[in-house]
Amino acid sequence: MIDAIRLSLFPALMLYAAWSDLFTMTISNRISLLLVAGFAAMAVLVGLSATDVLWHAAAGALVLAIAFACFAAGWIGGGDAKLAAATALWFGFAHLMEYLLVASIFGGALTLALLAARAFPLPLVLAQREWAQRLHEPRGGIPYGIALAAAALVIYPGTLWMKPLGF
Repeated sequence: MIDAIRLSLFPALMLYAAWSDLFTMTISNRISLLLVAGFAAMAVLVGLSATDVLWHAAAGALVLAIAFACFAAGWIGGGDAKLAAATALWFGFAHLMEYLLVASIFGGALTLALLAARAFPLPLVLAQREWAQRLHEPRGGIPYGIALAAAALVIYPGTLWMKPLGF
């Protein structure tokens, strides 16, 4: 049962966060809360020490503080800030820098791709879709949750959560 949770919970929540951000430009607080609750459950299930849990919590708190400063400055959305912090909770300091680097690269690529796509007319097949119109707005936001989730899925196989499965 623990292995099924390892394989599905975190990835499913990340996929849902990316999907939600793509189609609605929002990441529900429920996703971040489920990630926090999932971390707590997994920490107990795998026997993570109290010290390790505190270090993971410190990583999440650090990212939350920095991300909310970025949110206050208008650089990222609140859902992105909470998603990044909840992801940092799962990764701890062991994978935090790797995650942030990959998320930055993916986010930059996503931003450049959207800006390039916005230079062209929206294809007719997408013109009637509200989410596509929103993404195509010249001054529209960037669904950075996609980059955060994609980076998390790239990093996750190398974490302590997946090592017992041979990843």
